[in-house]
Formats: sequence, structure tokens, C-alpha cells
Amino acid sequence: MDHNKMVAGKVKKPGKRGRKPAKIDLKAKLERSRQSARECRARKKLRYQYLEELVSSKERAICALREELDMYKQWCLAMDQGKIPSEIKALLTGDEQKAYSVHNQVT
Repeated sequence: MDHNKMVAGKVKKPGKRGRKPAKIDLKAKLERSRQSARECRARKKLRYQYLEELVSSKERAICALREELDMYKQWCLAMDQGKIPSEIKALLTGDEQKAYSVHNQVT
């Protein structure tokens, strides 16, 4: 039985489909692979730098929030003792500029 097919007047032999691999120079292929690896390492390094900076900024934000929380805890303790902190007095009287400067001295 003949397995060859006739397509548009040409005889096609069965086998692998698609393009045949081109004969690539082995040195060029190796150099492309090395270049790709260098680029991959550079991208990885940039990614890690970005993540380290992100972690650092988040840690700074956490420290600032902890300081602010401590300040609010101190205010609450003072109010529990019947004292009104000067920062809250300034906020209640509308003297926000004074409250802002006192707040920044605490943090």
C-alpha cells in the first residue's frame, strides 16, 4: 500500500509536520543562550533590589505608625487620669498649627 499522498500535483511523503530545523551555528546558539542567561540574571537582580526597597519603605512606615500609636496610647492614659493633653486641647480649640507642631515633636 502506498502511503504517499497527492496534493496539488506533488507527492507528499508522510512524516514530521512543520518546518525542518535550520542548521544553526552551534557557537551562535551558545552565545545567544549565554546572553539570555545574562539578561535573566540582570532582571532578577533588579527585581530583588525593587523588593528590598519596598520592604525597607514598609518597615519605615510601620515604625512611624507604631510611634503614632504610642502617642495615642499616652493621650488615652492621660485622659483616663483626668488630664487633657495639650495636643488635644489645641485640636479642640481649632489651633491646628500648634497641634501640628506639637504632634511633629512627639513623632
